[in-house]
Amino acid sequence: MKLLGISGSVTLSSKTWAAVNKAVEAAAQADPELETEVVHLGDFDTVLCDGRNPADYEGETKKIIDLIEEADALIIGTPVYRASLTGALKNVFDLIPNDALRGKAVGFVATGGTYHHYLVIDHQLNPLANYFRAHVVPGGVYVHNGHFTNGIITDEDIEFRLNGLGASTAELTRKLGKEHARVPQPSIQR
Repeated sequence: MKLLGISGSVTLSSKTWAAVNKAVEAAAQADPELETEVVHLGDFDTVLCDGRNPADYEGETKKIIDLIEEADALIIGTPVYRASLTGALKNVFDLIPNDALRGKAVGFVATGGTYHHYLVIDHQLNPLANYFRAHVVPGGVYVHNGHFTNGIITDEDIEFRLNGLGASTAELTRKLGKEHARVPQPSIQR
């Protein structure tokens, strides 16, 4: 089984990448058979969604779509700008097929400058996962600048919560894998 971590940041030094990577590492420790990968959206030159069939995109846009479709589970993180997820991450959600996340475990991480935006996970990310019929892993983690020192997570509670999110994602993925192997999932057309 494959778990894909996505950092929705496009900046080179990303606190979001650090938090997502920490959760993905915890998932790999919880289930050593889980194949993991973490990608940074800033490394992809994706085009803006223009409404065409997702299968018709090419290049790096097609690559990120394929990575998401091939994953059995995801841990997705975003920095919070203007009380919302990044435009780059929103574009990825617009690009993927409607059934790309169906039946998959999805855990969320959000990062921000202060506690002001801690509800982004509940108010924006969870509803997106629900639209795609994904299974949201309880315990999404909001991390703010005070939890980092020189770009490294130093808050013990946040580390504990990210480890818990990773372990829970691995556990839910394992359980869903057994169930979804028996139940065919209908495809949704755009």
